[in-house]
Amino acid sequence: MTLELLQSTRIGMSVNAIRKQSTDEEVTSLAKSLIKSWKKLLDGPSTDKDPEEKKKDTAITSQNSPEAREESSSSGNVSSRKDETNARDTYVSSFPRAPSTSDSVRLKCREMLAAALRTGDDYIAIGADEEELGSQIEEAIYQEIRNTDMKYKNRVRSRISNLKDAKNPNLRKNVLCGNIPPDLFARMTAEEMASDELKEMRKNLTKEAIREHQMAKTGGTQTDLFTCGKCKKKNCTYTQFC
Repeated sequence: MTLELLQSTRIGMSVNAIRKQSTDEEVTSLAKSLIKSWKKLLDGPSTDKDPEEKKKDTAITSQNSPEAREESSSSGNVSSRKDETNARDTYVSSFPRAPSTSDSVRLKCREMLAAALRTGDDYIAIGADEEELGSQIEEAIYQEIRNTDMKYKNRVRSRISNLKDAKNPNLRKNVLCGNIPPDLFARMTAEEMASDELKEMRKNLTKEAIREHQMAKTGGTQTDLFTCGKCKKKNCTYTQFC
């Protein structure tokens, strides 16, 4: 695993999300180990590897002793909080941070996007940094539009509206987990952000509209087997419904 690969794939975000949501102790433990090892990669290579390895060996040996297990039990809450902090730091560091800005409009938009990401408290369970994600989304929007005009504001408003949609929580979770990267979310259309239910409804309406259009275009089939109820003539047109 290289630093470049870690940042480009954002795998730290996905592993951290799995760690938060899994009830399997083995999976959780493995995820923590990966996160810690990647955090060291992000912090930079160690200049003295041998002493570090010795420290690891000593720590593992100490953990297996009865005294260490008793001490670990009494300080479980403290360790848990440290793990949460490390995981959160790794989550944020797994992709480049958004550049800072002094523009009041952009700062306000970043705040509103972060607030929308806090809807439902999913960010707590996932362990995401909603403020940084909000900044990432805003930065991507600004880099595309290069202005804070009405087009920019409408783009931000549409992201906020969809993130807060109670009928579409999966969109927000996918953004928080990193399944939908900030730069992609910044460009998504209303159709792409819609809930699965709304997408299915639109699909059915489109099919119905196409069917009606085809019926109107064909105009039916000519026949002399029927008699028109109005003019009593035989040159009728009929349409067969399936």
